[in-house]
Amino acid sequence: MNKKSIIENIRNKSGFICDMDGVIYHGDKILDGVKEFVSWLKKENKKFVFLTNSSERTIKELQGKLSRMGIDVGPEHFYTSALATASFLQSQKPNGTAYIIGEAGLINALYNIGYTSNNIDPDYVVMGEARSYSYEVIEKAVNLVNNGARLVGSNPDLTGPIENGIAPATKALISPIELATGKQAYFVGKPNPLMMRIALKRLGIQREETIIIGDRMDTDIVAGIEAEIDTCLVLSGISTKETIREFAYSPHYVLQGVNEIVKDFNK
Repeated sequence: MNKKSIIENIRNKSGFICDMDGVIYHGDKILDGVKEFVSWLKKENKKFVFLTNSSERTIKELQGKLSRMGIDVGPEHFYTSALATASFLQSQKPNGTAYIIGEAGLINALYNIGYTSNNIDPDYVVMGEARSYSYEVIEKAVNLVNNGARLVGSNPDLTGPIENGIAPATKALISPIELATGKQAYFVGKPNPLMMRIALKRLGIQREETIIIGDRMDTDIVAGIEAEIDTCLVLSGISTKETIREFAYSPHYVLQGVNEIVKDFNK
């Protein structure tokens, strides 16, 4: 299939599930063509949601970050692994307690569903991206898990893209706790089908009308394939063309970035 046909197929979709890191921005740097892409989504009345595996920021913070980059979208267009983790815990044990290792996005999401912080005998040890990560935190978490707390990770990402390279993400940070306790964490974020089902519900359309755009083969693309949603891998984040060959599955489409979706092929 030639590039023009690929772009036409993508443009014909009614719903867009877009990852953020590596698709919309790197760190605090917006990627090429993103403003035009979001303007096109609005102008064409497409349904879209920014679905991020990062649990670090609240919806308000994500809105503010995009606003500073010149992109204004409402809170209904965002969903994070922190919110999905809170939803999962609420369904498992309403009004429970947790030892939370993470930033504002995860902490607020759990507090908003009635969870309280507990570093003595919590129901769960919950981890997301954490800048306050330390040996003392690992030691505390290990002993809480050994004493019966269940271990939950907001996402299974090993790394995330930043302006000058990559940063360790939740799975990398939670691994020492898994290794020391012999317990496996349950990860809520992509590619967990929970995230895909929530995204489709938010869009209110069928999976056949939808495409997921992401930069990771191991979360975004496999999530789409397992949910039977068309997938588009963009090479503006973690993955390269060589990365694709490392996996048994392939994305439906590969683009350099979302800027190609709004490129005028008639010029």
